[in-house]
Amino acid sequence: MTAVPGALTGRIHSWDLSTGVDGPGTRFVLFVSGCPLRCLYCANPDTWHMRDGRRATVDEVMAEIGKYRDFVTTAGGGVTLTGGEPLLQPAFTGAVLRRCKEQGLHTALDTSGLLGARATDGMLADTDLVLLDVKSFDAATYRRLTGGALSPTLDFATRLDRLGVRTWIRYVLVPGWTDDPEAVDGLARFVVGLDSVERVDVLPFHKLGAAKYDALGIPFPLRDNPVPDPALTERVRRRFHERGVAAH
Repeated sequence: MTAVPGALTGRIHSWDLSTGVDGPGTRFVLFVSGCPLRCLYCANPDTWHMRDGRRATVDEVMAEIGKYRDFVTTAGGGVTLTGGEPLLQPAFTGAVLRRCKEQGLHTALDTSGLLGARATDGMLADTDLVLLDVKSFDAATYRRLTGGALSPTLDFATRLDRLGVRTWIRYVLVPGWTDDPEAVDGLARFVVGLDSVERVDVLPFHKLGAAKYDALGIPFPLRDNPVPDPALTERVRRRFHERGVAAH
């Protein structure tokens, strides 16, 4: 029996509306459950496990998106799939992106790129913008910070460039972890060689998710780590600019 695409199910954590953080304009943001990484600064530990999400069909998700369609399109926005890691559920993620594109909605995929090989060319053709999270450009630091490997993310970035998929790099600035000038320079050199990358968003590390760790009874590894002051954030953004990369 052939499966009905709209009946395809996935595990989702929640959804929200946001402006200026998850892509252009006001966005309907779908948080997909499950993530293979354990980033020390993660603000959403409640999205790590698929078992903790609720099951929803593509039709149910699209019905919810439909309630806000006029609002987000009027505000120059669209739909962003984030998590967790959306590519942990590639069939579900791809189906939602396809349905959004069929309805004329701008689509964005927020991913670490670790599972970029799971994104088919068809899925990427339905994706107007990839928000690619580069956790660190130093492989050893990346491993300590996330528990994963850097190379799949760089491979995915190169593939996005080859396919001409519009990309924004997201770089979380964590003092003592990702503020090393050589690592910033390395990422800048890499990005300059990718025509599809429009900008790097330097995102200051914060501790807004600390209460979630407390509620889950798990330690927040960077609880005592300082947050970057405005001067450091501006210095890193300026370093990208000086190397030919648009940074925000």
